[in-house]
Amino acid sequence: MNDKKIPKIAVLLSAYNGLAYIEAQLDSILRQGGVDVTIFLSVDRSSDGTHAWCLGFAESHLAVKVLPYGERFGGAAGNFFRLICDVDFSEFDYVAFADQDDIWQMTKLYRAHEMLLKEQAAAYSSNVIAFWPDGRKALIEKSQPQVRWDFLFEAAGPGCTYVMRKELACAVQDVVRSRGDEMQEVGLHDWFVYAFARTNGYRWVIDDCAGMLYRQHQENQVGVNSGAKAFVHRARKVLNGWGLTQSALIAQLIGLGEDPFVKRWSGGSRVGLLWLALHAGQCRRRTRDKVMFSLSCIALCLVGRRPK
Repeated sequence: MNDKKIPKIAVLLSAYNGLAYIEAQLDSILRQGGVDVTIFLSVDRSSDGTHAWCLGFAESHLAVKVLPYGERFGGAAGNFFRLICDVDFSEFDYVAFADQDDIWQMTKLYRAHEMLLKEQAAAYSSNVIAFWPDGRKALIEKSQPQVRWDFLFEAAGPGCTYVMRKELACAVQDVVRSRGDEMQEVGLHDWFVYAFARTNGYRWVIDDCAGMLYRQHQENQVGVNSGAKAFVHRARKVLNGWGLTQSALIAQLIGLGEDPFVKRWSGGSRVGLLWLALHAGQCRRRTRDKVMFSLSCIALCLVGRRPK
C-alpha cells in the first residue's frame, strides 16, 4: 500500500435496540480524520425502531450502508459474523469493527493505520477508556505483552478497537462462510478473530493508546467486568465450563484441536485442568488474569464440572 494514499476502511457496525446511543457513535466514526470510511450497518431484529432510524440516517449519509433487515442473530457475535460474510472487502484497505454505543476519537482509525504500517502488522487493537452515565471514567488496559497461548483464552481487547488489513479480513471471511453452522456456537467474534490471526501467523499489535470511549450501561452484552454483579456473572461462567468450552471450540475451528497443548486440557479431566492451572502464565496476558485463570481451572477441577 502507498503510505501517502488515503486508506479506505470498511467499518462493520452491529446494532440491536440501539436508538439511545447509535447517533453519537455514527457521528464519531464519520468524523474520523485522514481516512475514507464506509460504514456497513447490520441491525438485529429490534423493538425500539433502530432499523427505521438507521435507514433514515443512511439516506442523508452516503457513507452509511444498511444491510437487509429481519433476521434474529441472538447476540453480537452472530451479527458480526453476518457482516463478515455479507460485506465485500475488495475495494478497502482495512476492515474495522464497531459497537453501537461508543464514541471514537477522531484519530482512532488513522492511528491504527499508522501503527499497522510501523509494526508491519496485519491487525490492531488497543486500550479503551470506559465511561459510565455518572461521569466516571477508567482506563482499561489490554496492551500487556502477548504470550504463547493467550489467543485461546481471551480476545486482544474489545472488538470495537479491531482494525485488520484486508488480507486478514478476507481470510477470516473465507472461514466464516465455509463453516457457518459451527461459527454459530462461537460466543465472542473478537476472540475468534484474534485466535485465527495468531494461529495463522498474522502479526497483531496491541496499542497502549486508548482511541475511544467505551460506554458502560445496563444493556452491555460485554463490558469491563467491574463490580459485584460482573463478578457473579464471571463466576457462573467459570463453574459451568463455558470459557474452556469456547476455548476448545475455537481451537478446533482454527485447526488446533489435535495440538498436544490443547489435547492436554480440552477433555476436561481433572489432571488436564490441574496441568492447565500450572501453565496459566502462557494463557493470559495480565498478571491478575493469570492468577484468576489458574484459580478458575482449580475450581473447575474441584467441582468436577467438565467443559461441555
